[in-house]
Amino acid sequence: MEFIYSLINMLAEMAPYLLLGFLVAGVLYAFVPGKFYRNHLSRPGAWAVIKAALIGVPLPLCSCGVLPTAVSLRRNGASRGASASFLIATPQTGVDSIAATYSLLGPAFAVIRPVAALVTAFVGGMLVNREDKSCNIDTDAEVDTIDAPASHTLGGKIKDALRYGFVEMVQNIGKWLIIGLVIAAAITVFVPDGFFTFFAGYPLLSMIAVVIVAVPMYVCSTGSIPIALSLMLKGLSPGAAFVLLMAGPAANFASIIIVGKSLGKRTAAIYLGTIVAGAIAIGLVIDYLLPRDWFTMPLVATHANCHLDVSIFSGICSALLVLLIINALIRKYTPEKTKNSMEHEKTIIVKGMTCAHCKAMVEKNLAKLPGVESVTVDLASGRTVIEGNPDEAAVKEVIDDLGFSIG
Repeated sequence: MEFIYSLINMLAEMAPYLLLGFLVAGVLYAFVPGKFYRNHLSRPGAWAVIKAALIGVPLPLCSCGVLPTAVSLRRNGASRGASASFLIATPQTGVDSIAATYSLLGPAFAVIRPVAALVTAFVGGMLVNREDKSCNIDTDAEVDTIDAPASHTLGGKIKDALRYGFVEMVQNIGKWLIIGLVIAAAITVFVPDGFFTFFAGYPLLSMIAVVIVAVPMYVCSTGSIPIALSLMLKGLSPGAAFVLLMAGPAANFASIIIVGKSLGKRTAAIYLGTIVAGAIAIGLVIDYLLPRDWFTMPLVATHANCHLDVSIFSGICSALLVLLIINALIRKYTPEKTKNSMEHEKTIIVKGMTCAHCKAMVEKNLAKLPGVESVTVDLASGRTVIEGNPDEAAVKEVIDDLGFSIG
């Protein structure tokens, strides 16, 4: 029963903050058009790099969604530095993960996490800018990836906000949140207390070990939170736990490959190096220069036992979150019904889509091609039905520009 209690307790602590984060994410999506982001990043120099980081920190995009978005910004005139800054900052945080970090790990982690994202994004962006100072706007090559809803009325925008926040956002992170909670509960119950105290005298070694595990592994910024919590409860230092929080969501093999293909191998090397070096540097600051109580006191106060400890409000929020996750996963993995085959219909398999954001990007951008009447994407299988008579080369170009591939 300890495993179940641990799982429920962590879910109950995160649920109110996650619901709030989803709501804010929906508001950002519905009321801030994609053109806003492109206009502010289509300038050379340090200011564009800073704005890219500031814009990226609150955006609720995971690493799979941020990659084509950054590529789109680059194609629409953003410098390589601004694109790299956006790539580094965005997957590390988001309004939902900042709120969830506060709920489980306390205010110190919740503040340091976005600050670290800003700092590393600025450094990485400026390093990339030193290599490439070009910034040419190509409006003909525009690919929309930060989707601005078509609704023009207040009621329509509110509906878009609720749909995105409580359906699409939950689809994006629901699976990873469940995986993170299950891993965290398993660590809490089955790993002996003090298991990681071996690393107590070797903080740098523990951080390198975390990087080796975190970079190949994909975990979203929210899903990494309960895992970091459980590792700290078993003796891992706060600095090493922070390395997991930063490197896990921001860097993985798929991201590195796509960055290298779209922005260049040198940019990909700077991207990875900045994330790893920045995570370790800030982790060492946390372990050696900041009071340890800032990071451990919230854990002691909240997770001192494995008994069920859920308030009425947290219980209601947890039940609502579970229902939203079930609804989202059913929608995501249930094949969508397609219309009867038409004479002018083309079916392709798009590989690489992992979330509702990916699905929306493919549908929206293919629908803009001349000759396309409608586009229907089944996220579970990647099956994409295009009604109309589009140019096949143009279809492939759009899919490539978004960072996906045709199977």
